[in-house]
Amino acid sequence: MSEHRRIHSAFTPPRDPLHLPCLASVPVPAGTRRGPGSTHGPSPTHSRQGLTAVKLSRSGRAVTVAVAGTLALAACGSDSNTSTSTSSAAAGGSSSASSSGGAGATVSGTLNGEGSTAQKNAIQQIIADFQTANSGATVNYNGTGSGAGIKQFNAGQVDFAGSDSALKTEAADGGKTEAAAAKERCAGNDAWNLPMVAGPIAIAYNVQGVDKLVLTPEVAAKIFNGTIKTWDDAAIKALNSGATLPATPIKVFFRSDESGTTENFQKYLAGAAASVWTDKPAKKWAGKVGEGKPKSDGVAAAVKATVGGISYAEWSFATKNSLGVAQIDNGAGAVELTGDSAGKAVAAAKVTGTGNDLALKLDYATKTPGAYPVVLVTYEIVCSKGLAADKTTLVKAFLKYFADPAQQTKLTGLGYAPLPAEVQTKVAAAVDAIS
Repeated sequence: MSEHRRIHSAFTPPRDPLHLPCLASVPVPAGTRRGPGSTHGPSPTHSRQGLTAVKLSRSGRAVTVAVAGTLALAACGSDSNTSTSTSSAAAGGSSSASSSGGAGATVSGTLNGEGSTAQKNAIQQIIADFQTANSGATVNYNGTGSGAGIKQFNAGQVDFAGSDSALKTEAADGGKTEAAAAKERCAGNDAWNLPMVAGPIAIAYNVQGVDKLVLTPEVAAKIFNGTIKTWDDAAIKALNSGATLPATPIKVFFRSDESGTTENFQKYLAGAAASVWTDKPAKKWAGKVGEGKPKSDGVAAAVKATVGGISYAEWSFATKNSLGVAQIDNGAGAVELTGDSAGKAVAAAKVTGTGNDLALKLDYATKTPGAYPVVLVTYEIVCSKGLAADKTTLVKAFLKYFADPAQQTKLTGLGYAPLPAEVQTKVAAAVDAIS
């Protein structure tokens, strides 16, 4: 069945009360019982790693199951550990977690989202803290990739989508645009692109004996289009004086699924090295060489397992796999990837959407000193109107919590860059305007 037509059992009538296939290998806290009255997790068609915070209830009491993929703050995004972080909202009852009912109020209900894997480590932490502050709320998020998330949102299967690219207003095949399909899904109301997570894209590599690697946009483009084939190529040597570069063949890995990270990385190559990277950026990889792997986890794991491997992935996936991360020289000197250096590039982003649609334009060719230029912004795509009243209340509460400055600052410890203050203010106003 094609990806955009699949129906997830998490959003269809339940089967036998004892049948929980997707939780079969999930560790359950001591004392937790399963039985009649339990709700069900997503179907096996969903990635288990991508799903966050499924709740099982019995006799009116909620028990949280920590699903594989919950984030360990100290591990900077490990998929296998339970978070030990407690948000300020959880500790102090911050009104940022409140519903529109007023300060101190909490919300309840279930919210389902799907999409970007680049934001997975960030949204998992936010969900965990949000649910601590709102014990009656459950937020499920499945990291399947930006393209899949938009398709599921437009099909009405999830309440919001995470995408590393704003909804398309032009159709590549002459059919219906993503924005038009989203408007239909929202009962004739516009869907808004709300930037929520800013993340640097690492050019991650595995080359023995090379702890520091500098690349320019042109050299990176030649590596990913197959023009440069070995690590001791003269063009790489010229940028890395003193490094011992082996004659190892370069093995390129790319995302095989439709990915906003892929589109943003190609936008960087096309924007900063237009004479070399001539393919049109899209969610599908346009390069002619390499091997495809699904999701951010897949490409990062492939590079880790392959001497000579190179790929692109959101920063936390590179650090989690202990991969080398290239410094980028856009023309103002080599810049190491840090939260601060990525933040300088994000701060220069311009809002190109209208009204409360906050699509951003990034300057991939920036020569701002100290700015790491390979960045992306993940949007939460939501209906401006058109959801049921209970869903609207929960969506607004969750997104308001996500956009809160304290939560945005916390994300820097997970390998993300906070949104510029001006953008945060606009996001907060847009969330308030959802009705």
